[in-house]
Amino acid sequence: MPHFVAQLPSRHRLLILLVSLFIAVILLLPSEQASASRANESNALEVGKRYTVPLDLPTEAPITVLPELDESLDDLPLAAFGLTWTVLEVQTGDILASLFRKAGVNQQTMQQILDLGKSTRTLTRLFPGEKLEFGLDEQGQLQQLRYAVDRLTTLEISRQADGRFQVAEVKKTIEARQQFATAKIRSSFWAAGLNAGLSEAQIMLLAGIFGWDIDFALDIRAGDSFSVIFNAEYVDGEYLGRGQIIAAQFSNQGQVYQAIRHTDGNYYKPDGESMRQAFLRAPVSFQYVSSNFNPRRLHPVLGTVRAHNGTDYVAPVGTPIMAAGDGRVTHSAYNSVNGHYVFIQHANNIVTKYLHLSKRDVKSGDRVRQGQTIGRLGATGRVTGAHLHYEFLQNGVHRNPRTVKLPQATPLGGAERQAFLQQANVVLAQLQSQQQAYLAQQSHHNAAQTEAN
Repeated sequence: MPHFVAQLPSRHRLLILLVSLFIAVILLLPSEQASASRANESNALEVGKRYTVPLDLPTEAPITVLPELDESLDDLPLAAFGLTWTVLEVQTGDILASLFRKAGVNQQTMQQILDLGKSTRTLTRLFPGEKLEFGLDEQGQLQQLRYAVDRLTTLEISRQADGRFQVAEVKKTIEARQQFATAKIRSSFWAAGLNAGLSEAQIMLLAGIFGWDIDFALDIRAGDSFSVIFNAEYVDGEYLGRGQIIAAQFSNQGQVYQAIRHTDGNYYKPDGESMRQAFLRAPVSFQYVSSNFNPRRLHPVLGTVRAHNGTDYVAPVGTPIMAAGDGRVTHSAYNSVNGHYVFIQHANNIVTKYLHLSKRDVKSGDRVRQGQTIGRLGATGRVTGAHLHYEFLQNGVHRNPRTVKLPQATPLGGAERQAFLQQANVVLAQLQSQQQAYLAQQSHHNAAQTEAN
């Protein structure tokens, strides 16, 4: 201790000691900047806590976190400044009134919100695990209520200057990142799609895109291959899932088919012709088939050679059967040979027949659209097992529905076609580039394995 301090009265020496200790404690405390850094480590509002941010901040001023705020409020709109936020998670047995009561909001305010209309009525159908965020002002009045309807949509209810509430749906922006997938079919198309990283919905979409050219129940062979460019969807950097197919190529028994998605949501061939045709190649989702088209097939019941001018699709009883094309039902009936059956008359003097159904969903005279369910697969009539017998007749003559040339939907024309062709060239170039890079990578991998062995 310095000499001059030792000469001071004991009371003064004690005061200097206390001041020194206080200064030391202040120096050891974390700075405001450090506290703010810790507050910004998380962006989530914690359930059951209250948060406050300062009111009337200058536009350029940095946000200073108050002592009771230990989480970042970067996601709050400017209108929320000055509010105390309470976040409640819905528990089993909770009702909306009890949640409002827990948040300190009266029932009259709740009714005002519900009276806003259909959009706020969804608050009466909350499920456990969902959250409500209540923003209250200094007087304890509700100024804002937020509810995440789903991962993309948030319902925001705000009190206006006149005291009335206004509701808005805030949509998050989806970021689409293009990705590439390709596979060679070895055991089944479905397995190849999953191995390529496609979702189940994308596999079905891919079959739908080429379903007017390929019968996925009969025509798929080992060695067939496909490649697709599709969108992977993200929101705020979070992966949502696999989205729309942008372009696709399918190689089936040496025949190559290509399709590009247009801005109208439909798929077209590289020359602008529609992928959609007047008839589906198969009236049932791809499954195993008991027999191919064969006019000299041995009849399984009668044991004699009889014309079997159609295709039998084996699938579980109750499988939906689709109308292959637009038309009018001419027959919807039952007999001992056909079982429950439906005949449909189409344009261009074409008739399609559907036999051995377990149930008919249409009646004679009905108009049907392509893809509409007309009945359910069964085992009625003269059959040895459950299947759909399907026939395609043109001008009264049986034709093979898998190979007959079919009229297409209206192609793109004029300026729209020119714009599509430019887009198609770019996307197909990307598809080819990705395929070449993949094949080169596979070749290098195979060579490395051969050298290692």
